Amino acid sequence: MTQALPPLLDEDQARFICGGVSISAAACRGAGLPSMALATGCRVAADKRSITILHSATASSGLIGDVRRNGAIAVVFSLPADHRTLQFKGGDARVVPLEPGDEALAERYVDAFAGGLAPLGYPTQVIRSVLACRADDLTAISFTPSAGFLQTPGPDAGNALRSGA
Repeated sequence: MTQALPPLLDEDQARFICGGVSISAAACRGAGLPSMALATGCRVAADKRSITILHSATASSGLIGDVRRNGAIAVVFSLPADHRTLQFKGGDARVVPLEPGDEALAERYVDAFAGGLAPLGYPTQVIRSVLACRADDLTAISFTPSAGFLQTPGPDAGNALRSGA
């Protein structure tokens, strides 16, 4: 019997990626052409084994189509104030039903992200407009991180996160 590896995410990392960070997701279609979309929220499973990102289905249609075609995804979580950045990759991404509370989660995320950018001089209304998503357009993509990387600029950038670390 094969024993499952511990999750890549620890408690601090889970809290970080669910906070007011920039969330950019990328996928790839045929011929290596990329698709990218900003997410409007994130939740992590209680066991830390899966990440779910929330998106506007309309604004993320290319990404969603590519995820449906091949399941590969890379998601970058970055805090603009200090550039702390984590990246997670997965090969089993799929569009999943929304869970109760996801609409409120998206609203809290937009509030936190816009609030974090305001001291840096970004107008709150601009950020809210960029991340605006009607409740009936909200969708979710879930994946199991198979690789994780520290991407904060500096000497440790690019180092792999280790399971259970």
